[in-house]
Amino acid sequence: MTGIWHDVCEVCQSLVKHNSGIKGSLPLQKLHLVSRSIYCSHHPTLKLQRPQLRTSFQQFSSLTNLPLRKLKLSPIKYGYQPCRNFWPARLAARLLKLRYLILGSAVGGGYTAKKTFDQWKDMIPDLSDYKWIVPDIVWEIDEYIDIEKIRKALPNSEDLAKLAPDIDKIVESLSLLKDFFTTGSPGETAFRATDRGSESDKHYRKVSDKEKIDQLQEELLHTQLKYQRILERLEKENKELRKLVLQKDDKGIHHRKLKKSLIDMYSEVLDVLSDYDASYNTQDHLPRVVVVGDQSAGKTSVLEMIAQARIFPRGSGEMMTRSPVKVTLSEGPHHVALFKDSSREFDLTKEEDLAALRHEIELRMRKNVKEGCTVSPETISLNVKGPGLQRMVLVDLPGVINTVTSGMAPDTKETIFSISKAYMQNPNAIILCIQDGSVDAERSIVTDLVSQMDPHGRRTIFVLTKVDLAEKNVASPSRIQQIIEGKLFPMKALGYFAVVTGKGIESNYFKGSVTLYSYMLKAHQVTTRNLSLAVSDCFWKMVRESVEQQADSFKATRFNLETEWKNNYPRLRELDRNELFEKAKNEILDEVISLSQVTPKHWEEILQQSLWERVSTHVIENIYLPAAQTMNSGTFNTTVDIKLKQWTDKQLPNKAVEVAWETLQEEFSRFMTEPKGKEHDDIFDKLKEAVKEESIKRHKWNDFAEDSLRVIQHNALEDRSISDKQQWDAAIYFMEEALQARLKDTENAIENMIGPDWRKRWIYWKNRTQEQSVHNETKNELEKMLKCNEEHPAYLASDEITTVRKNLESRGVEVDPSLIKDTWHQVYRRHFLKTALNHCNLCRRGFYYYQRHFVDSELECNDVVLFWRIQRMLAITANTLRQQLTNTEVRRLEKNVKEVLEDFAEDNEKKVKLLTGKRVQLAEDLKKVREIQEKLDAFIEALHQEK
Repeated sequence: MTGIWHDVCEVCQSLVKHNSGIKGSLPLQKLHLVSRSIYCSHHPTLKLQRPQLRTSFQQFSSLTNLPLRKLKLSPIKYGYQPCRNFWPARLAARLLKLRYLILGSAVGGGYTAKKTFDQWKDMIPDLSDYKWIVPDIVWEIDEYIDIEKIRKALPNSEDLAKLAPDIDKIVESLSLLKDFFTTGSPGETAFRATDRGSESDKHYRKVSDKEKIDQLQEELLHTQLKYQRILERLEKENKELRKLVLQKDDKGIHHRKLKKSLIDMYSEVLDVLSDYDASYNTQDHLPRVVVVGDQSAGKTSVLEMIAQARIFPRGSGEMMTRSPVKVTLSEGPHHVALFKDSSREFDLTKEEDLAALRHEIELRMRKNVKEGCTVSPETISLNVKGPGLQRMVLVDLPGVINTVTSGMAPDTKETIFSISKAYMQNPNAIILCIQDGSVDAERSIVTDLVSQMDPHGRRTIFVLTKVDLAEKNVASPSRIQQIIEGKLFPMKALGYFAVVTGKGIESNYFKGSVTLYSYMLKAHQVTTRNLSLAVSDCFWKMVRESVEQQADSFKATRFNLETEWKNNYPRLRELDRNELFEKAKNEILDEVISLSQVTPKHWEEILQQSLWERVSTHVIENIYLPAAQTMNSGTFNTTVDIKLKQWTDKQLPNKAVEVAWETLQEEFSRFMTEPKGKEHDDIFDKLKEAVKEESIKRHKWNDFAEDSLRVIQHNALEDRSISDKQQWDAAIYFMEEALQARLKDTENAIENMIGPDWRKRWIYWKNRTQEQSVHNETKNELEKMLKCNEEHPAYLASDEITTVRKNLESRGVEVDPSLIKDTWHQVYRRHFLKTALNHCNLCRRGFYYYQRHFVDSELECNDVVLFWRIQRMLAITANTLRQQLTNTEVRRLEKNVKEVLEDFAEDNEKKVKLLTGKRVQLAEDLKKVREIQEKLDAFIEALHQEK
């Protein structure tokens, strides 16, 4: 038998050393694995040099840092037998035996390897609880990778031999894992490291039960910390892997339709609910994580640790959280933040973007706070995405305060309490109660508030912050344990957590905190990471339990609203406030366009009439009457020219522009307010009136209009030439109308002064007052004087006033000189106007004398010429103003209206104020309930698909 083995070795050596067709020695790497093993057994000094395996998964391995142990292999000894003479038969037999030896070795080696692998697998702990760490793409890889195609592309056995791992290092690693996970005696560590000391140095002694318990507690804490370090390393590796996977998702390699958008869908539902007016007894009971705490308790810092970015503004002792901030955390390839109503993304890895985000949040908070207040209930919605973030919705509330300090509104404390209660009274809200561990728990206000809202602690998670400061500052360290266990205040919670805020501080602190070791804290009760996981799990559990019930509630509300609409407004469409505003906007713009379709004749007529109504009093009282009281035509014309020049330089252009602007307003108002028949909807009346007033307020007439108008009016009044009889007759007609209107006003003034005449006293049973009787007697006396002298001047002389007073006193009527003057003014005006009308009638046939400049004629009609100049000036001014209106001002007004409508469209408070009524509110509620129900249904469907 010894000879057979010797011959077998010789044959193998010959196969290795003298391979046919190859000169020289064959490289060891190209030999068959069995041949390499035989070659090594006869050359013990030769060591295999394998290239070290470097694959992409090495950098993510959790075992790369473990110490390795060399593999010890037992040497193989071979025996020899004497050789026989029949060498062909011996050679054949030996070759057959060699085949069996090789097959046997292979079978035995396979069995041994399988047994070793089974033992190694049994020693590895159950990692199924950490299955979530592995990205979903790993479990779904067979859907996206063709395994068969990869198998065909694999290299052959020779190439694989080059890539074979170092067996020595693998066995050494397995040996280390075996030592690491082997459970020792009760007095030893549960998860022990490699013992570097000599066995001879160990000695055993008997210890007391208390020392054994202390030793076991210390070993348990060390074990927990080892587990924690392993988990942290795995989480870091998982975060990097997920980031790579999500980046591939963005490039379209793999689309994660459900998890990527599920939290965003839920956040949209909450955004709609935040604007929903909870009438019809429909309440928002969808889960949120409500973060409450005393001011400066570290509430904002905990949120920033969960979001992994410093996103909230800071202040030295000043209240910074002035309104609720809804933060939606979701997973994404990049760490970014964006607001609900903005498309700008803030890169949370850049300090300048973080500063800009904090500044924007502070601006939005101050904008929400109304004048005279310190906090506001309006919510700011913010989305934060990043790799490894837990999906949930948190609402950061203003910190609860005990006293109102200077600079705060008096009702700040009550407002914060009401805002906090409004969020916490939701039966499905998760309350994240933040307690400062460095202060006495008895001084906490928020714990009492939380205990009132959730007395049994079924939806409260308690978080103790600043435990590092508490460990240094408190006189009795056991107080921290009492706080965590809820012994210092009557508060129950789902779980208790201890955190230390600050980047890079938390993990180092919990590794070396002796105080916390003595409290027997569990590993999952510390660090913000564990807190985030627990809150996320609780949040989604609450969501799954309550979302369908909320969807059914909104379905019932929708049915009630639709039924009410059908009964009250069967023929109207369900237009909400925004849709009604758009409809009103189109109507208003159509009405503004109608201004451009007003005919020039209509514009000039109303402009001329309005302008004369505005200036008629000045023309008659200040120009015509003083000039007419002169003794000759030369003085009359001189007086008229002077007064017209003064009037044109100062008042007339301004009055004309005012008239034009008022005319435009009146026409605009007429189009805006006139009924449209059956199409008229009175729900728009308040909005149209507000748009009209605001547009008119913003409109300003062109500043250069007065200057150009002044020149035109001055030239028109300078022209005294009446070209034909038609213009002459038109001037007389205009003069008669003006004088008759003034005479009518004068007679009305006299009637009011003297009281009713005898007919009205008899028919309507009216009597004169004492003052009216005195005025009547004075009037009669003055009329007698005018009958005696019809050409009496406009003013009474002093002796005439004395004569009238004495005549009245003789009849028993006591009068004052001022009363005589006032009565004379009206009496003489009536007398003058009647005389002027008679003179106007005489001038009807005076055009012939006018052409001859009244030569050889006692008739003088200079007053007719004055009224013709006024009439022509009015016509030219009206034409000029009409051109300015149609060419410039109407377009400018239309532009102002559009700007006003755009401003109103962005002002929700304005729309709510101007578009009111049961119909609007009902349509508004109906639209929001439908939107909420549709979003809830879509979310529930996505939630079921994710399961």
